[in-house]
Amino acid sequence: MNQITARLPDELVASIDSAAAQLYCTRAEVVRKAIEYYLESFEDLSLALQVLHDPADAVLEWEALKHDLLNQQ
Repeated sequence: MNQITARLPDELVASIDSAAAQLYCTRAEVVRKAIEYYLESFEDLSLALQVLHDPADAVLEWEALKHDLLNQQ
């Protein structure tokens, strides 16, 4: 496992230490989990943005869609 060093504001370190105490784990475990969660969210967001920017993806016009849905009986 690699080790990295980062400079963090005192308030953030205090929050990390508080979370570690409440979770009965180490500061490193809290930081590791936070980074994992962040990267998972980042990957999900990146995928969503790729889909939104896909020129082959059809664009739906809300008014036309609403009209079609409400007039189907």
